Amino acid sequence: MKILYCDCFSGISGDMFLSSMIDAGYPLDKLQETFNSLQIPEYKQVTFQKVMKGVIQAGQIHLDFSAESHHHRHYSDIRTFLINSALPQSVKEKSLRIFQKIAEAESSVHGVAIEEVHFHEVGAVDSILDIVGAAAALDYFGIEKIYASPLPLGSGEILTQHGLLPNPAPATAWLIRDMKASVIPSNIQTELITPTGAAILAAFASFEKPEMAISTMGNGAGTKNFEHPNILRVFIGEKIGTSNNYSEIEANLDDMTPELLGSVMNRLFDAGALDVTFSSIQMKKNRPGTKLTVIVKAEDEKEISHLILMHTTTLGVRITNIHRYEADREIIQVNSEFGIIRAKKKIIDGKAVSIHPEYEDCERISREHNLPILEIYSRIMLSLQTMDTQDGS
Repeated sequence: MKILYCDCFSGISGDMFLSSMIDAGYPLDKLQETFNSLQIPEYKQVTFQKVMKGVIQAGQIHLDFSAESHHHRHYSDIRTFLINSALPQSVKEKSLRIFQKIAEAESSVHGVAIEEVHFHEVGAVDSILDIVGAAAALDYFGIEKIYASPLPLGSGEILTQHGLLPNPAPATAWLIRDMKASVIPSNIQTELITPTGAAILAAFASFEKPEMAISTMGNGAGTKNFEHPNILRVFIGEKIGTSNNYSEIEANLDDMTPELLGSVMNRLFDAGALDVTFSSIQMKKNRPGTKLTVIVKAEDEKEISHLILMHTTTLGVRITNIHRYEADREIIQVNSEFGIIRAKKKIIDGKAVSIHPEYEDCERISREHNLPILEIYSRIMLSLQTMDTQDGS
């Protein structure tokens, strides 16, 4: 499993995260292509440079904007904009998931409907680019899970568009609570965790240090200077160790509609469930019912069980410790007649035994070319098989 570990000893922001991903190897020209595809009038260009933060070299991006636009963007507008954009489906989904977290936080803090949450002027553009860039970088590296260190809480007050507020800002504090982040105190009287940085973690991260084989790393520089190097470090690699430590959670449901069950499934997958299935069963008093079965990593067992109790009508869940035998996998990018697509290799004993295109890419191509997805899948599979034959694999 390809994972990312964020060492947030000096905090995290959207631009620090994106800078660290570029420093780790995400190509700047790909980021530029992604930003250009959004066709945002205020955006001009992105640049990247190496800077010194104390004794450590780190990468730092700079986003250039025009001053032509002076309007607010509501969350509902941003959501519609992203859905209708030319971004790959997987990048859209990651971006929307991060923005959803920010909108939930702002809605709760300011007591407004989530659709009415707004982002101010260039700040909205900056947030869009940081978040879309972060999503595109995660997609580029094929990251399946993010882990993070404890977050340092700054002290004092910070100046915001709403005036002086306690540090961390209320929306950031809401996100920290929502993701159950581990925190440590800090005497630094400035904002160390921004809402965008917190939202990236809230959407994807678990707060633990994983056992991993590191393949690459990157340093992302913050804009402020402290006595220590103000950087975010990211480590990318394969997770090793507790690959067979899983739990199977079951619950019997007899009074939920298919629409409600579908909502529960989406929430479970968003929370990190590995598999979610529904089975028809016959319950007591001859009532037809549904058995919910969820496979999760052992460390996610408590959180997923709580989610099931909160969002279904069951009064309890059954938990069984299980083992899984898994093939290794690798996400690669290959050329096809429809352009570059992602494909998943199944690897056993170090050898690739099969390769299949990613569903999201096939679905996107199907819409773009107005062709049945079965035809897209078959044509791409034929080209992948031809490639394997030519490579001798």
